[in-house]
Amino acid sequence: MPHHDTSLDDLAATYDHIYLSPHLDDAALSCGGSIARFVASGQPVLVVTICAGSLPVEHEFSAFAQQLHHQWELPPAESVRLRIHEDMAALETLGADCYLLDGLDAIYRMPDAYVDDATLFGEIAPGDPLADVLRRQISALVARYPTAIFYAPLGVGQHVDHQMTYNVAAEYAHGELSIAFYEDFPYVAVAGALERRLAQIGGVEIFVPSVTDIDVTLARKISAVESYRSQIRTLFGDRETMATSITAYAEGLRPELGTYGERIWMKQ
Repeated sequence: MPHHDTSLDDLAATYDHIYLSPHLDDAALSCGGSIARFVASGQPVLVVTICAGSLPVEHEFSAFAQQLHHQWELPPAESVRLRIHEDMAALETLGADCYLLDGLDAIYRMPDAYVDDATLFGEIAPGDPLADVLRRQISALVARYPTAIFYAPLGVGQHVDHQMTYNVAAEYAHGELSIAFYEDFPYVAVAGALERRLAQIGGVEIFVPSVTDIDVTLARKISAVESYRSQIRTLFGDRETMATSITAYAEGLRPELGTYGERIWMKQ
């Protein structure tokens, strides 16, 4: 039975695959088919959610955070807790364990810097503390699970939390650790977004793509993503559009065998 933990000591002794998920939905949205496929073949998977920390109940939220809570139809003081429940349900559908870190989402961490979509999907603010915290936490995970394959977001779409997770993970790309970078969905479905991001971080000559066939697990991925009720309206509009866009993107990747895929990129 998949479970979630907030302490490294409570996790299973071994994992074959460890996904670094900036938020409480990224791993399932971007890699749900691959995660379900690994689990079905007996390869244990851990999803590490980085920004799963919450502010005190009496906290005054910024206007931008309040706007997002309204979009998500979640009460501000309960939004992180309810999103954790959504994520646990999604990962249970996929069969992965989850490990919750206490990093704060950008909108809570630096509310004076990340004030709208333009700043949230832009340059990392000077003095943003997330990278240092991430470096310590990823080091601890790597020490505990040196033989696991780690997966981090490419940072397509430029969300600052995704960019920082990429930046810290990329520091390990030339060591002994196996690390791959996944395409941030749904941002990667925007025409030209992937190409822009690859150009920004070194170009296709540095990264080698690999497509995993998810024919047998596509339906499970869509079922898992249905758990994110608070995010579906913001990201897709409705459940039908969500299923259609996940299917269309997976079909566009065309694995060698099969019809639907998910793609990762490895540094050469």
